[in-house]
Amino acid sequence: MECTNMEQKSPLRNQQMYGQRIYYIETFGCQMNVRDSETAAGLLETLGFSRGTDKDNADLILFNTCCVRDHAEKRVFGNIGALKELKDENPNLIIGVFGCMMQQQEVAEKLYKRFPFVDIVFGTNLLSRLPAFVESADSGARTLAVDENNIQIEDDLPSIRTGKINAFVNINFGCDNFCTYCIVPFVRGRERSREMAAVVEEAKKLVSEGYSEITLLGQNVNSYGKDLPDASFAKLLSLVSGVEGLKRIRFMTSHPKDLSDEMIAAMATLPNVCHHVHLPMQSGSNEVLKQMNRKYTRERYLEIVGKLHAAMPDVELTTDIIVGFPGETEDDFFQTLDLVERVGFASAFTFKYSPRKGTRAATMEDQVPDLIKRDRLRRLNELQEKKSRANNEKYVGVTGLAHVEDCDQRNEPVCYGKFSNFKMVYFPGSPDLIGKYVRVTITNVRKNSLYGKIAE
Repeated sequence: MECTNMEQKSPLRNQQMYGQRIYYIETFGCQMNVRDSETAAGLLETLGFSRGTDKDNADLILFNTCCVRDHAEKRVFGNIGALKELKDENPNLIIGVFGCMMQQQEVAEKLYKRFPFVDIVFGTNLLSRLPAFVESADSGARTLAVDENNIQIEDDLPSIRTGKINAFVNINFGCDNFCTYCIVPFVRGRERSREMAAVVEEAKKLVSEGYSEITLLGQNVNSYGKDLPDASFAKLLSLVSGVEGLKRIRFMTSHPKDLSDEMIAAMATLPNVCHHVHLPMQSGSNEVLKQMNRKYTRERYLEIVGKLHAAMPDVELTTDIIVGFPGETEDDFFQTLDLVERVGFASAFTFKYSPRKGTRAATMEDQVPDLIKRDRLRRLNELQEKKSRANNEKYVGVTGLAHVEDCDQRNEPVCYGKFSNFKMVYFPGSPDLIGKYVRVTITNVRKNSLYGKIAE
């Protein structure tokens, strides 16, 4: 659905050249959204816009929205409402909202009606049309555009990368899993894989631009290639690994049901594939996993973990966990705690279940009271903090190679970066180390990170 309304606006807008104008993008949500915002920035700069650092001085403001969490809509609507004062001060300001949340027809229409000062509202599948939407806004039109069927892969869109040392590379889009709590398949569409050659070419281009580390992105990277002939995630890893000058390859997110022995072997044998897997567990209870439609059991999850550790003793695992899913009993929750104890995750993203309209779980009976969810989240976090601390302590005395991401000069000058297996390391250093690979010996641990010194 698309509609465009002509409204009278100041002629000054058309007298300004794009090259004299500033854009600002604010991104909510996951790495996939960050990657979309990089594309949006590239499209705007092809029009002549320049990147700005704050909303107050921008000529165009874009919000890239997420709809995974229940509070996301309230947060985005609040942020947009706060822009009315800027619009009143500068009627020529263009305001746009796009992303997953706007792919939901009802929400997009609601926002469009509530905030008449917003010029552009469009779904994530229409990102390539951003320049046309901006030009329409410049001529005095408001645009509301949601197209559920336009989910083609476009490989040649421009991008302005925001990562200093790591670049995101999409390998597939959408999701076919339909977990009962998740809205992603409804807003990102069904799974579509990029051609392996296109991914390899993008990796080569990034190396030529100075990147030595990339992260392959997908809602489920392990299912990559199922819609292509003779393709798989393991084969893609092998091809990308052969790109000259590429020192580190990361990827996320993995789904346990599709994590193959072939992929584990590729990780273990390819020298530049990092030994880190973000492997969402979500629950340790088979009954809850069944209700979530996760298509694996706790036993299968532990089997995968065992295979990963056997193939790569230094592998680190991170995860996502939801507490308080509809029908979760105290025994179900205990099984989650037990699995966390057994696996020993380096870290975990933990959440209280929150219903998302349009998902099966939102209509399930036996919704867990919020008081119980909060208590379970507290207990889970207490356990994970202990496990993270123990995980960190095993690195004291270890020397590893850190890829330096940035430096903090506020107090004691320190640099920080990650070991290959995703462990964050802090150490005394100076900004000239940013982007370099530095050998660091760990001397002590902090709550969520390691601290050390440059190795002699």
